[in-house]
Formats: sequence, structure tokens, C-alpha cells
Amino acid sequence: MRGGSQAKWVVAAVAVALAATACSSGGSTGGSSSDGAAVNAQGVFSYQSGEPQRPLQPANAMENQGGRIVKQLFQGLVDYDPATGALRNQVADKIDTTDAKNYTVTLKSGWTFHDGTPVTAKSFVDSWNWSANTKNNQINSDWFSDIVGYEAVHPEKGDPTADTMSGLKVVDDTHFTIELTSPVSYFTYKLGYSAFYPLPTGFFSDPAGYGQKPVGNGPYKFVSWEHNKAITLAAFDKYAGTNKAKNGGIVFRNYTAGEAAYKDLMSDTLDVLDQVDSTDLPKYKDDLGKRAVDQPQGAIQNISFALYNADWSAPEKAKVRQGLSMAIDRDTITKTVLNGTRQPADAFVAPGVMGFKAGSCGDACKYDPAKAKQLIAEGNGVPGNKITILYNSDGGHKEWVDAVCNSIRQATGVECLGDPKPDFKTSRDLVTKRQVSSMMRTGWVQDYPLNANFLRDVYGTGAAANDAGYSSPEFDKLSKEADAATTVEKTTELYQQAEAVLAKDMPAIPLWYYKTSSGWSNNVQNVKFDSFGNPVYTDVEVKKK
Repeated sequence: MRGGSQAKWVVAAVAVALAATACSSGGSTGGSSSDGAAVNAQGVFSYQSGEPQRPLQPANAMENQGGRIVKQLFQGLVDYDPATGALRNQVADKIDTTDAKNYTVTLKSGWTFHDGTPVTAKSFVDSWNWSANTKNNQINSDWFSDIVGYEAVHPEKGDPTADTMSGLKVVDDTHFTIELTSPVSYFTYKLGYSAFYPLPTGFFSDPAGYGQKPVGNGPYKFVSWEHNKAITLAAFDKYAGTNKAKNGGIVFRNYTAGEAAYKDLMSDTLDVLDQVDSTDLPKYKDDLGKRAVDQPQGAIQNISFALYNADWSAPEKAKVRQGLSMAIDRDTITKTVLNGTRQPADAFVAPGVMGFKAGSCGDACKYDPAKAKQLIAEGNGVPGNKITILYNSDGGHKEWVDAVCNSIRQATGVECLGDPKPDFKTSRDLVTKRQVSSMMRTGWVQDYPLNANFLRDVYGTGAAANDAGYSSPEFDKLSKEADAATTVEKTTELYQQAEAVLAKDMPAIPLWYYKTSSGWSNNVQNVKFDSFGNPVYTDVEVKKK
């Protein structure tokens, strides 16, 4: 659909999809609970977290531990309403397009960074150009690849031939334009992702320093980073956005074991939990009562293959990968080990996301030990007849990894072992350095509620989140055609065709869809979770003591 109303139509269409996963209120199924207690507006609450893998730079935080911090420190042109999922303007006053290829951005006035400097059109354009430049080694640089001139600042090989993308033009302090290489029907929705946040002028003279002590424009400002212990943020009293903090700040406290976090929650020494660990899943609803959360989340748990290793890259190994997937009894594991808090996956995209197609994984996601053995034999067997699954010990994954390995071992005779690392950062460093021997845990939480985010951004050749090292000309071709469609409906339809290629190649094994299984302490109220699985940090109220 073309015309002046296209951008608004895109927002509405995708918002409808997200609304299906938005939280309901009350009870143990999620939403919020308010005791009506007196509130300390300056009160600080604590949240279960872990050590970020990288510096706190907007385009350098792809993983949850750093990403959740960056999202509180910065604010972009748009974000997503946590209650409805609708796209809403923040720094942007409006974003206009008539062809989904050329965009004019108008900013609101009055926005400032935490250091008091103004947020202008140049703040965005300079940020995007710096973040896209290959010299700056930002893991999310490929998010700018739709913009004209990206290849000049981020060539596949060699040094950049330009410092700026020609598709970005500053008009004045409150206006800039964006030109894409081809239409992207959902580009406005992508602008809510953290890679597109603005940066203050001071950042560019000391990027490393600002990565340790970031200066943003979000609802919270940076206070301190005690590495491997905690990151502390304080509410920014001059914040100009719609989601002003109802509390005085957040302490993101590191935990190396989910069980320890749960114990602290029960003793009211931790205020909000990230996820309940596997050990405590059977009892947390009884323990927490109305403070327990159990609601859908736009996320999926996968285990990916290290396709950059020669043993796994041969064409016939696709059958082996399919066979291993068919050796996993998802139904039993989700019902027993995960206590019914996950839904077995039959697609590479999470339910509730626009473009989700149930059953798109086909037979490969159905438990069939006999067929699993047959396919593994036809693919000349598992290299060394042994696989290991890399995971982080601080995330409550041991029980289900062991269960997956037991299922594979019993169904096929292939030796399977968990490969635990002490924390998320350690495991992610091995994954991003491509030092995994066979398999790795690769969960994915939506950045925006469209199937493209679960497909192109995870499996596209060279994509930042392509941990498997997967590359398929057929998949890339279909993805490119999907991106060039002029309606979201056509985009999602074409991405479903690309998803069918994944079912054939099996670069990763979809295991199950996440739910948000969490809770909060007696110290706080008005705790709500969005479909991204995050608490609405700014809405949390700290009770007066």
C-alpha cells in the first residue's frame, strides 16, 4: 500500500499483532498488582541481571544484560507502548513517507541529554554514521544496511571509503531525511530498536569512556558500574518523554545463579526477578501469589549449530541436524522439567508476532526417534558421534539442557553433553568469537513484533545475531524480496517462504516459546511486564517504609 498514510498503516497493522501478546491485568497470569500503599517517589528498586558483554553503547548491546540498561539510559525516535504494543512517537514529532523508501523525520523540541546538551537531528545522524562504520566495531552495525551509503562506511572487505552514509541528511536542528536503497515497509517500526538511539557530542571524542559511563537521553541517567556486581541508574528529572519514572532509580544486580536470585526475592532483598529458575518453577506461583507473573512473551529458545566448523558445514549434514531436532521430546520436557511454563516450538518465529505460521518447522520439530536415527545415518552421522551444548550457568538452563541431551542420547545413541560456562558474558564471548565446537544455546527475544526480526536478523548472511554462521543464497534472496515489498502483509508472506528454507537447512533447532515467569517483592507495587519480557521499569512504584 502506497501513499501518505502508509507509515501510520504499518504501525497499526503491526500493533494488532503485538496486542495478541500484550499482558492482561491482575492475578498470577501477569499484569500488575497495586497494594494501594504509600509510594516513595525517590525510592530505588533492584532487578536481577548480569554483567553486560560489551560497553554500554547503543549499537553495541545486542544481548539482554547490556540491552536492558541501554534502553533505560536512552530514548529513540519511537518506542512501543508496553500495554498495547502500538508504536508511539518519543523524540520524533512525526516520521513521513510516501514510498517507504524516503523518510522525513521531524523532532520534538525540548529534549536534552543527561549532560544538558540538546538532542538534535545531528545527534541521530552522527550516531548512526558512527555506529555503522566498520572501524568502530559495533555489533549491531548491520541494522543500518538499508540506508543508502552503508557499503561505503561498512564495506565487506577493506577500510571505509567514507565516514558518513549519503542517505542521511541533516536539514536543521529538528529535521533530517533518510533514503533507503529500496522500500522497507516496516522501517518505521525498526526505528524503535536501540541501535537507532542518538548520541551526545561528547561521545565522539571518547567512545570508550562513554561506553563505561554513558550519557543518554532516556528516563534514567547513569550513576555507577561496579563490574561483575551491579549497575546503578537514577531517574532523570528533566526527561521529556511520555514514560517518566515513578521511582528514583534502579540497581541492576548481578547474579550467577537463578536460585540465589529467587531466594533474595523471597526474603525481599531483591525486588524484581528476571526469570524464575527451573528449580523454583513448580512452586513460585504458590510462593508469590498475586506477585507471580505467567504470561506470553515474544521470544523463542533455540539451540544453534556451529556451521562455521567444517564437520557441520557439509550439505548432507542438514539431514543430521533435522534428525537431532526430531530426537528431542519437546512435549515431555516442557511439561516436566519446565513445569508447563514453555510451549513446544513448531516454527522459527514466536506466536503473536505478525507473520507467525504455526507448523512451519514441519516434521523436523516433531518427536520421532526412528526417523531421527534414519536421517542421522543418511547424513553420514554426527561428527565423532558426540555433541555438546554451550550454555550459561547463571541463566537456569542446566536442567533443560540435560533433558535435551538425555532425549537425544536415548533416541539416537549420539553422546550429548551440556557445556556450561559460569556466566552469560563468558558464554557469549565464545559464541561471538566463533569458538563453539558443535552447538550453543541461542534464545531470541523480539526487537520488534514482525517475523522479519526472527528470520533476517538471526539467519541472514552476516547478520549480527547469526551465531550459527549460516549462509543461504536462497534465504537471502527471499529476505531481500520481502524487505522490498510495499505492504507489511506482503513482507510477512514472503518471509514465510524464507522460513521454509530454514526448515530444510536446519541451522538451528527451535525448542520452545518463552513465557515470562517472574515476580516481585513486597517492597514494590505496580509491576507490569511487556511482551518483550521486560518489566515496565518506569512504572514500578517503591513503597514507603
